[in-house]
Amino acid sequence: MRTQEEFAAEDDDFDRPSKSQLKRDMTELQALGEELLTLPASRLEPLALPEILSDALRAAKKITSHEGRRRQMQYIGKLMRRIDPEPLREAVAAFKLGHAKDSLALHQSERWRERLLADDSALQQFINEHEGIDVQQLRSLVRAARKDAAAAPEQRSGRAFRDLFQFIKTEQLRGSPDENSAEDSADE
Repeated sequence: MRTQEEFAAEDDDFDRPSKSQLKRDMTELQALGEELLTLPASRLEPLALPEILSDALRAAKKITSHEGRRRQMQYIGKLMRRIDPEPLREAVAAFKLGHAKDSLALHQSERWRERLLADDSALQQFINEHEGIDVQQLRSLVRAARKDAAAAPEQRSGRAFRDLFQFIKTEQLRGSPDENSAEDSADE
């Protein structure tokens, strides 16, 4: 019969990760490789990836076959074992965050457009929140968009809606230059 010390001695032999853990790690690296494929080339260049990995990523973007792409992703995962994945994860996260901020800004502009078309008090609120706005142009755009909305569906052009949206979006961007400059200085 074996003693507790013998069992403890055997446990010390297993310092390396289990086979299951290694597979989870490899799958995670493949998923990171998939996310790297979503990044534009301008975001990949500053990462200073090894040339072989850059070539593999470029090739994966061209592959349309399901099985070929799966095998290429396995290859990318294998190549990524040799590099530190943390800067890559940070680059992917920063890219996703940028898209989320852009999407949020568009949704806010869309909500403002709906509020301006529905309520006259929203017009004054928008003017109060955005100093230096061209009030006359805003009023004429709102008036044109309301007129277009009142027209029969066959007679609507939609141009007034688009123009009002573009005006609001531009004012939203112009209205928050301190946030944009803070982000730009943080990126440098």
